[in-house]
Amino acid sequence: MTADRDARVLEELVGEHGRTYAEEAGITLKDTPQPLYRLLVLAHLLSARISSSIAVAAARELSDAGLRDPHRMADATWQQRVDALGRGGYRRYDERTATQLGDGAELLTERWGGDLRRLREEADGDLARLRELLQEFPGMGPAGADIFLREAQAVWTEAAPYLDRKALQGAERLDLPQDPDKLLKLAGKAEPAVLAAALVRAALEKEVREDTVEKAES
Repeated sequence: MTADRDARVLEELVGEHGRTYAEEAGITLKDTPQPLYRLLVLAHLLSARISSSIAVAAARELSDAGLRDPHRMADATWQQRVDALGRGGYRRYDERTATQLGDGAELLTERWGGDLRRLREEADGDLARLRELLQEFPGMGPAGADIFLREAQAVWTEAAPYLDRKALQGAERLDLPQDPDKLLKLAGKAEPAVLAAALVRAALEKEVREDTVEKAES
């Protein structure tokens, strides 16, 4: 494959599918407590074996129910959390997830004062430590931590560029290099978080891959 072809593929991919999952969930990401917490919840939901569209819809429903910060999440009843998840179609894991979200909100409040920036400070610029700390939240395994950092790199610069295994899987399926530095160079001015989200969509959706390649090579 030529570099020109790869650059065209990435240009097409980012142009058509370069929308972060936070943006899709209605989160205007800033380095402030509420958007970061909403991103944490979204990453938790996206990490389950369920479609990303359902996870995003469930995150929107939790937000619409007022559960936008850890205090309100913890104060809500378990049933209120279950009901919000159900309205978003997140039914397969709703009961367990409702419990985990409540427990995670309490952990965030008790240990970091409800502010994920304090968790960031505890990591002190160590990305591996930051990833470990994120996994202390109930239900947030390695995949959830990766999702959070893929999106948070837009405001947490020590995480950038963050192209995790799922993003690189998207590159592989598009016959692109699987080296983050090469991908970033080929993508030109694309923000790393946007590029990562686009590559993840390519990894997850066959139509995205086929449409992208067809248009880039036509």
